[in-house]
Amino acid sequence: MSELRVEQLHTLEEFDACVHLQQKTWQYSAGELLPRRVFFLADKLGGHVLGARDGNTLVGFNLGLPAQRNGMAYIHSQMLAVLPEYRNSGLGRTMKLRQREIALEQGIKLIEWTYDPLEIKNSFFNLSRLGAISRRYIPDFYGSSSSPLQGGLPTDRLYAEWWIDSDHVKRVMAREAMKEKVEATVSVPAQIYAWKAEGDKHAVQTQLRVREALTRHFAEGLSVIGYERAEDGTGAFLLGLVPAEFQSY
Repeated sequence: MSELRVEQLHTLEEFDACVHLQQKTWQYSAGELLPRRVFFLADKLGGHVLGARDGNTLVGFNLGLPAQRNGMAYIHSQMLAVLPEYRNSGLGRTMKLRQREIALEQGIKLIEWTYDPLEIKNSFFNLSRLGAISRRYIPDFYGSSSSPLQGGLPTDRLYAEWWIDSDHVKRVMAREAMKEKVEATVSVPAQIYAWKAEGDKHAVQTQLRVREALTRHFAEGLSVIGYERAEDGTGAFLLGLVPAEFQSY
């Protein structure tokens, strides 16, 4: 592995490489693949496509789309892919931090994306390494998926809100202790990966339990403000009151 570098992508050939890497990562059917044109438009319309290279080989990418809600512009980070042999190398974090730098240069305050609440490592990364918060749960967000990584389950998703210039994000990225009080927790067992791969009924039961608990807590006015992982791999969402700096949004 040579020195990895992250850079913005702009050419059709580079976008073709992103499409190929997308297929290799998720094994989608043709109808679910984002085509080259989406990457091209993201680059041209105020979003961005970041690529991670090992030498001349593209080994990861991060696609951000321009978006707007309630009069505020933000970036919707639609997809981040890293080849299996480069995972757990810090490459995903490097791409997210570069994405943050670009957004700040654009005057953007918020980057959002969706993530599977049953993916323990990803939840930990989003919430306890980047400092995102979550307060919206959408059952079966994408409808049925051909990706074997979904395990045949509905595509339930949480929204990650990454307020990139906030005190909360800065504290989390600096690994400082959480200031907010934890009012509730929702656990995800480490066995969830095996259950999904085997089509075990416990995967369905776990998803329904997590869906019901998080939806109820959000209705009570709580948000996900952190995440913990136990030594056995079990994950837990930490819920508390929405940090004061986000209450107006």
